[in-house]
Amino acid sequence: MAQTIKDIKVILSGLTDLSAPEFTAFEADERSGVISAIKQRKKQILAELAENERLERMLEFEKNLYTQGIELIAGIDEVGRGPLAGPVVAAAVILPKNCKIRGLNDSKKVPKSRHHEMFSEIQKSALAIGIGVVDAAKIDEINIYEATKLAMIQALQKLKIQPEHLLIDAMQLDFPVAQTKIIHGDAKSLSIAAASIVAKVTRDEMMNDFALSYPAYDFEHNAGYGTAKHLAALEKQGITPIHRKSYEPIKSMVNVKK
Repeated sequence: MAQTIKDIKVILSGLTDLSAPEFTAFEADERSGVISAIKQRKKQILAELAENERLERMLEFEKNLYTQGIELIAGIDEVGRGPLAGPVVAAAVILPKNCKIRGLNDSKKVPKSRHHEMFSEIQKSALAIGIGVVDAAKIDEINIYEATKLAMIQALQKLKIQPEHLLIDAMQLDFPVAQTKIIHGDAKSLSIAAASIVAKVTRDEMMNDFALSYPAYDFEHNAGYGTAKHLAALEKQGITPIHRKSYEPIKSMVNVKK
């Protein structure tokens, strides 16, 4: 008695090698349902192999450190340098050795609809997570570059595990741990990518909360960036306590009032 298509699909779902003999055997079956199932599973396997290769590439910096006996690696990234309102938020994440989280990438390359899913996966996998937040007033006081470094140092200080090495997206920190500065690091290192997701989700949630206090500015959609609706609200309602007074056009609005 021939196997049912349902039975064949179950067997196919367990295959991970395109050269598995089961494929050859099932390809002799001319039923359209079997042909379709084989095609679909092969496509899935190819996608899984491609994703694994991508994740391996994004572990290049980490694997180089593993060969030196270094395993507690903190990836560090920030979000919120450019907005007119709200804080700059940094995250530090220590992942287990060779940790691969499917779909993990620079937060800008991950669909926003999947950010919380990725954040949950990072929370489940991470050995430690630290978050640093520097508000608009401090940004105005010390400038955004220094505020970003401060947020990153805060994030490191909140880690429950002391890292042995830091992988940082385009920054060098005055912090007593060996570090590697990586340009576009959130797209090149899984540790930094994890930090980018944590920072992004954390800041977005904060801006959603601010939106409840300042509903006219559409913070839940623009995250504090200068969209048309945000700029229109600034003209009509004026600035709020979370606006950055050192940023234009807010700086000019403050000077006019003086």
